[in-house]
Amino acid sequence: MALDPASKNALRERLNFYRELGIGPLYRRDVAAGPPSQDIGEELVEVPANAADEIASEQEQTAQEAYRPTGDDREARLRVILDDIGPDCQRCKLAKLGRKQIVFGTGNPSAELMFIGEGPGADEDQQGLPFVGRAGQLLNNMIGAMGLKREQVYIANIVKCRPPGNRTPERDECDTCSPFLMRQIRVVRPKVIVALGATAAKNLLGINNSMASLRGRFYDFSPPRVLTDADAPFDCKLAVTYHPAFLLRDPRQKAEAWKDLQRVMKYLGLQAPARQ
Repeated sequence: MALDPASKNALRERLNFYRELGIGPLYRRDVAAGPPSQDIGEELVEVPANAADEIASEQEQTAQEAYRPTGDDREARLRVILDDIGPDCQRCKLAKLGRKQIVFGTGNPSAELMFIGEGPGADEDQQGLPFVGRAGQLLNNMIGAMGLKREQVYIANIVKCRPPGNRTPERDECDTCSPFLMRQIRVVRPKVIVALGATAAKNLLGINNSMASLRGRFYDFSPPRVLTDADAPFDCKLAVTYHPAFLLRDPRQKAEAWKDLQRVMKYLGLQAPARQ
């Protein structure tokens, strides 16, 4: 039985949604084959065989094209991810808790250095860009102290919507955004990621240690693949330092954060600019 265009588009969106969340593989069964399986972890999609195969093939081809590692189309590939998220993402409850817009990421799509924070604040939610408030101004100063400009690095967050009252993002909210962030990392392919704050570090590394134990070393980081990823295996170094918002509350820790950044500078071969 063939599907009409509207049903086919709806099915395609549903399959893509499941794949973005890492759910799969998706199995097909015939309607007359009997009652649905009760196996835990098996996702059954009841659709005509030909329609499911056709849509799955289209998605695999689209994903492979989006991830083709030419090196010159990273900005376009980031736009593909943004389009996949959509302008009014409803995948988690943050969409209904007062956020104004998606805060995707900004900077050089071929950056060697990537900063990942926790989530957007009020200023970021208003402007649609990460780190543009007071914490963002401090981050700009930190980047400048490393001998770089903001435009030379890439900046993103664990979640792309502002949590109400700037609270810490909850686990399900982080998990929902994670596939898109991993895709961003795989497109940018930085040499070093700096996790800003405990929330970013714990979500990226999958460990629940204190900041004292997380700082002071490099971690080997390899973002997991999502959808169909045709890129070669990719790994980079990950360092942890304090979030700029925390440094605004406790300026005494700025010296410790500078030690973390100096470690990154040494790895990347960066020289701090001469003081005026």
